[in-house]
Amino acid sequence: MAAESIDQPAATIDCNQLVAKSLSRAGITHMFGVVGIPVTSLANRAVALGIRFIAFHNEQSAGYAASAYGYLTGRPGILLTVSGPGCVHGLAGLSNAAANAWPMVMISGSCNQQDFGRGDFQELDQIEAVKPFVKFSVKVRDIKDVCKGVFDCLDWSGSGRPGGCYLDIPSDVLHQSMTELEADKLLNDIENNRKVENDKLVNVVSKEGIEKAISLIRKAERPLIVFGKGAAIAKAENEVKDLVVKTGIPFLPTPMGKGLLPDTHELAATAARSLAIGKCDVAVVIGARLNWLLHFGEPPKWSKDVKFILIDIDEGEIELRKPCLGLVGDAKMVLKALNKEIKDDPFCLGRTHPWVEAITNKAKDNVAKMEGLLAKDVVPFNFLTPMRIIRDAIIGLGSPAPILVSEGANTMDVGRSVLVQMEPRTRLDAGTWGTMGVGLGYCIAAAVASPDRLVVAVEGDSGFGFSAMEVETLVRYQLPVVVIVFNNGGVYGGDRRNPEDITGPYKDDPAPTSFVPGAAYHVLIEAFGGKGYLVGTPDELKSALTESFSARKPAVINVTIDPYAGAESGRMQHKN
Repeated sequence: MAAESIDQPAATIDCNQLVAKSLSRAGITHMFGVVGIPVTSLANRAVALGIRFIAFHNEQSAGYAASAYGYLTGRPGILLTVSGPGCVHGLAGLSNAAANAWPMVMISGSCNQQDFGRGDFQELDQIEAVKPFVKFSVKVRDIKDVCKGVFDCLDWSGSGRPGGCYLDIPSDVLHQSMTELEADKLLNDIENNRKVENDKLVNVVSKEGIEKAISLIRKAERPLIVFGKGAAIAKAENEVKDLVVKTGIPFLPTPMGKGLLPDTHELAATAARSLAIGKCDVAVVIGARLNWLLHFGEPPKWSKDVKFILIDIDEGEIELRKPCLGLVGDAKMVLKALNKEIKDDPFCLGRTHPWVEAITNKAKDNVAKMEGLLAKDVVPFNFLTPMRIIRDAIIGLGSPAPILVSEGANTMDVGRSVLVQMEPRTRLDAGTWGTMGVGLGYCIAAAVASPDRLVVAVEGDSGFGFSAMEVETLVRYQLPVVVIVFNNGGVYGGDRRNPEDITGPYKDDPAPTSFVPGAAYHVLIEAFGGKGYLVGTPDELKSALTESFSARKPAVINVTIDPYAGAESGRMQHKN
């Protein structure tokens, strides 16, 4: 008798694997997050498919990492969180992505759909919670909707002005399954029919707009080029360079635009910032918003007669600011069109132009004054002496330059003036929102996004404290990150109260601005197997930098700063 044929059951795939497979097919290579109920299996499935998962101690730092990864790579950074409080903690990263216009997608598990409203474990209306911080959000209610949800979030995140998106996957959906044939058909159909609305591929600027921009620039007596991190994420550094070379116009980068052109460039106006923005009559603003960082483009910092040419990917931003001329489009594409038109009829201000000479001379004078202050070795350390030593050590590394992460009050402000950026996308700081606590998350994102570069963080002790536990993450993944902590014993510098003002029942408590004096931050990383240094003199700092930069291993350098050195940022005093 012939053997009876038996049909083999179709191979199945669960929702966790389907999410991971969708991300992999979309080109995602890294995820950041904190695992737990109900997403641990999702993380493991992603790793099995070749996606590197970086596990953090809290979702806040993981979210900051995902947002910075989106900026550094131009591809959405992925944050994975558990439900309820995990989602809430992740909002820090989503809001940071929204404020900075960086592509990011947060994926969170959520409670069973049938139990919502009954007080289920970690129950929260997560779609409602994320609304203020996202461009797009979706809750998938069945496994068959998962692939579309993943691709929609990724596409929305990176199109137009980048930003955060959110994918909500209920626990019951994560437990659903389908056949592999069904899953592959879903993915193939989505990829075949995918039509991403990508402004970066379309130059929407009319020739009339380009000609008007050139006319305004030509007629200007004191033109200025301003560029920001929007130009950086567009990878427009070559186009910016061409524009500066063709026109001879001085330029001013915003803090995270630094490095698109070297800070040492002869037309850099950073050291003459007040003169440049106060006297310019036409400002070409590329990928930078006229927000608080640029004094809203208003007097008294800017001339009341200045004409703005605003280049931005978001038409809404131009409508909001109402510049003299708005050019909507990706910075790289718009500048290509502008440079092409200029090439046919070249012009250049030249070094002897009165405006160029005024900017150049003012910048040289201010740099000379700063260098005079930096030349002095002050011990106990003020902020300038260690910052100069760090600057020189970084410059000594050559190319590829390290990625510099900077946060803190005095530390970030002084560092912005002293530390030199020579290459694009090598500076990460508090950004548009002035967010403190981003440091370690940014470090980890930079290390995995640019493995060929050393990462150097220069942080105040307050900023470091927000995410200090993530030094264990640095050690666990053996990331080439050196964290330099400026330890002055508190926010702005510890207890600076007048004795007569210290009254009341809690007068013996530490000041709200003070930390434990002499905190041994360097010992924290040693607890996990990293390298710690305690330094208080120029020779000790130089030795620690040489050794740690050479080793390219996780390290913390605890730099003892005079608690009475530094002050609150002059730009922020009126807000406090």
